Formats: sequence, C-alpha cells, structure tokens
Amino acid sequence: MYRSDILVPVEGSFIPVVVRNYSMQDSVAMIQLQSECFPPPFPEELWWNREQLTQHVNRFPEGAICVEYNGRIVGSITSLLLSFDCDHLDHTWEQVTDNGYIRNHDPNGDTLYIVDICIHPAFRKAGLGKIMMHAMYQLVVKLNLKRLLGGGRMPGYGMYSKQMTAEEYAEKVVNGTLRDPVLNFLLKCGRTPLRVMENYLEDDESKNYALLMEWKNPFNSKE
Repeated sequence: MYRSDILVPVEGSFIPVVVRNYSMQDSVAMIQLQSECFPPPFPEELWWNREQLTQHVNRFPEGAICVEYNGRIVGSITSLLLSFDCDHLDHTWEQVTDNGYIRNHDPNGDTLYIVDICIHPAFRKAGLGKIMMHAMYQLVVKLNLKRLLGGGRMPGYGMYSKQMTAEEYAEKVVNGTLRDPVLNFLLKCGRTPLRVMENYLEDDESKNYALLMEWKNPFNSKE
C-alpha cells in the first residue's frame, strides 16, 4: 500500500498532508469530497456512489489514492489497468471506465488509465493534483507498465468552439497561444498529447471533447 507524508503550500505556509490509498472506511468522506467539488446544479447521481467505491478498493486498491489533511480527505485520484490497443485510440469515458465501476479492470493490463481526479476547491493551489499524478507514475513504474493514459477535459474550448476546431484549440494550448486549466495542468505533469476525442464525456464546457494524453514509463522492460 502507498503512503507519503509531505508538506504542501497553502496560503503562504506549508501544511502536512498524507497521500495514501483510500478504503471503504473513507467512503462517506469520498462522497462528501465529490459533493464539495461538484455542488448543485451538478447532478448528485454523478458523484461516486458506495458501489463504485467498493469496486475501486476491491478490484484495484493500489490505484485508489487520496490526500488527507487533519483527518479530512481533500483530494482523490482513481485508476484501473487495461490492455490498451494504441492502433484504436477512440473510446468514451463510460466505455473505458465501465461507467466508473471499473469491473473491466485487467490485472494483466499494460496501461494505467486515470478514471477521475478530484481536489477540494480550498486546496486547488496546493499542488495536490501533481502530487497524486506522480503517485500514479510511481505505480506505473512499480508495476512495470508501458504507460499511463487518460482523457483530459478541455473546459476552455466552449468559448472558442465557434472559432476553431477542438484539434486547433488543443494545438494552441500546447504551443502556448491559449490556456486551458485542465490541459495546462496535465502538460505540466509531463503528459504528452495523443489525439482529440469526440463525445468522450458529456461536458458542455468542453463540448464533449477531450484530449487523450500519455505518460510513457521510461523504465518499462515489457517491450
């Protein structure tokens, strides 16, 4: 199991947090975190439910990570393993994550796929997202996988959708002409764009587009 005790910057000082695997004992806190990150009018039925969390911790506990501060969960990231065919990249979030239940988790898979990342609004400048993403990179290395993959939302695209294609928007974010909060975060985490995917997730801000992004394991020996 994973545990890392670190200090993170919050409002000019550094506070201690614990990065660890979440368990079913954390289910109430995990659902509370989702409600605080995605308040109404975001539909409550799209928050994690107890059955989904049960599947996460039973099928792939190593891929279920949270950040705890003073006994309170303030961030989480969830993943699963897949045998990914890079010649056929198109997919939806619902297909690749089994609608968040990860019953399609493949213990012999070669790819770690990010299902979800969630950070409490009060901690979004503390670097928790990058810390959790690097915990996932460490897991990729530990399991000797080929890569980490995930679809990045493009919430800034909605403002430009009448001016350019999603591919043009993503290219401008990569070359620094435009800024997107999610894509810029993932780029700073070391992720490499592969392709824009249409109808990835019902998301009006992104016009349902996402950018599939990869991190290759530099230590992989499966080739």
